[in-house]
Amino acid sequence: MTDGPLPDDRPPEPPEDVEGAADGAEEEPQERRYPSTIGGAFYLLILITSAIGFGIVVSGNWRLGVRWLAASLMAGSALRLVLPERDAGMLAVRHRFIDCTLLAGVGSALFWLASSIPDQPL
Repeated sequence: MTDGPLPDDRPPEPPEDVEGAADGAEEEPQERRYPSTIGGAFYLLILITSAIGFGIVVSGNWRLGVRWLAASLMAGSALRLVLPERDAGMLAVRHRFIDCTLLAGVGSALFWLASSIPDQPL
């Protein structure tokens, strides 16, 4: 048998990660903005532009739709390049160089493919 108190008999300990809990000081929560960064707003705009491009592809004019999609990727690359890290939001997935290179590369490839594929007879 044990001589000391059982673990259930101890008083609860205050949480360690909350500073100022003992003196009753509470911080007011900051009001959240949606989206929380300007990069988040641009990200939503790029998603909308890409959706428009896919809609154009589905409606039948695939070259124009692919160009819309490529333009949105190129715009995302340019925005990722110029926005600071703290404002990039969802545009910042990896390092800036990798993000810009991948977005610009895929956008350029789509522009090139939409321009170079010859028309096919129906």
